Amino acid sequence: MASKIFLVAQREYLENIRTKTFWIGILALPILIAISIGAGFVLNKLKETKTYAVVDLSVAKLAPRIEKQARSTDMAGLARLLAAKPDLAKAFEPIAKDFGSDLAKWKPTEGDGKQADHELPEELKDRMLEAWLQMPADDLARMAEGNQGLDTAKKFRLRSLQDLGVAELPVEEQQKRLGQMVKQGQLFAYFVIGADPTKSLEDFRYVSNNFTEESLRKWYGDAATKIVQNLRIAAAGIKPEVARTLKEEVRFAQKQSDETGTTKDVTVADKAGGFAPMAFVYLLWIAVFTAAQMLLTNTVEEKSNRIIEVLLSSVSPGELMAGKIWGIGATGMTLTLSWVLCAAGGYLIAESTIQGMDLSMFASAIDPLYLASFIIYFFFGYLLYAAILVGLGSVCNSLKEAQNLLQPVFIVLIVPLVSMMFIVQEPNGLFAKVLSYVPLFTPFVMMNRAGGPPELYEYAITGVILLASVWFAFKAAGKVFRVGVLMTGNPPKLKEILGWLRQS
Repeated sequence: MASKIFLVAQREYLENIRTKTFWIGILALPILIAISIGAGFVLNKLKETKTYAVVDLSVAKLAPRIEKQARSTDMAGLARLLAAKPDLAKAFEPIAKDFGSDLAKWKPTEGDGKQADHELPEELKDRMLEAWLQMPADDLARMAEGNQGLDTAKKFRLRSLQDLGVAELPVEEQQKRLGQMVKQGQLFAYFVIGADPTKSLEDFRYVSNNFTEESLRKWYGDAATKIVQNLRIAAAGIKPEVARTLKEEVRFAQKQSDETGTTKDVTVADKAGGFAPMAFVYLLWIAVFTAAQMLLTNTVEEKSNRIIEVLLSSVSPGELMAGKIWGIGATGMTLTLSWVLCAAGGYLIAESTIQGMDLSMFASAIDPLYLASFIIYFFFGYLLYAAILVGLGSVCNSLKEAQNLLQPVFIVLIVPLVSMMFIVQEPNGLFAKVLSYVPLFTPFVMMNRAGGPPELYEYAITGVILLASVWFAFKAAGKVFRVGVLMTGNPPKLKEILGWLRQS
């Protein structure tokens, strides 16, 4: 019996992997994932520089101070860059010869950009900003390319009113001309700074015809907010150090504890590891559904083509069903292992080729624990759904009938997907625990909870329940398959199928 099951399984497996469409299907998913990940980086680089102008109506002429505040991180990043790569300073030579010696004396300390920003002398920042605003856009883009800390250099570009030819016009005419430039695409937007921000902000305006891209308005608005706050603090007679204390935000340092109660820092990899099960659940869902649907389609096609009758002349219905399940299961496992290898290969290639990018968030993709759980749950999840679908396929005479019967199964399979985000946030909550003990959901929910992780006894209990469910599904599917696979004409009614299940 075992040899016949093996022969049937071998036939099913080889019949699938020999086709070009199978290997195209294997490559399609990794390619789609790579495109979806890489598209964000590529498209972000393709974004055009947003040019803007500023109409400053304030008595104190706040525009230069706001621009300096907005570009302060850029200035610190530029200072670090020029200190590390003096050859790039050549782009500044025609307009910034006077601050080269001061920059040479400044040495940034190790740490984040904020620390270096505070250490950079204000006078040096002023001169660097002046040179920065006079630099040609091409030079700025070249310096920003691939250099962290110069993010806004390519994103936003200030156009002076003199450069636009509207500096000498009356205020109303200025804004009218700038509005026409926005309409014609010569400017992305322009800002209007009100007359007295210490009293009112009603005359502050942002004019743009793009209502979906908010990055420029938020970036410039955050800088303007800090300047206006400082003005109001000064007008109220509050000392700067007192104001800094009052404005300081409460930020709880995020820590995690181990079994001994000792705390340690939470890394990017730790956060990614908590959400990594979601990616595995998606892949598990796709793998189980693809393999099980492949089995359903195969069964219906062979039955409608009368091939099933030829096969049954050599093997029993039970042997044929078992061979089909194991053969297409091996096909699904090949599909799954290929995806795992693609993910591991993609991670290793990215790690060796992409410089300066933190890939620790993707390390969970090749975590042995997650990979082992994925393969185990795929195996048992596939067997459970394969038994159900091969039984359904045996009573159908066409793919149309099979697709109709597949809808209830598809509805069941949707539940783990719609509850995925909730479960990953509360992996050991009551809802997640209850779903873990429902056999049809067990593979997906337990995989989703892997970041928790569940207690060992939960793995043991759900494992036993899943094994028992697979055994029962095989017994029930065998009874239905034995009778239904040779039936023709109208599909049997539910009452008839229940009658077959009662037979010994």
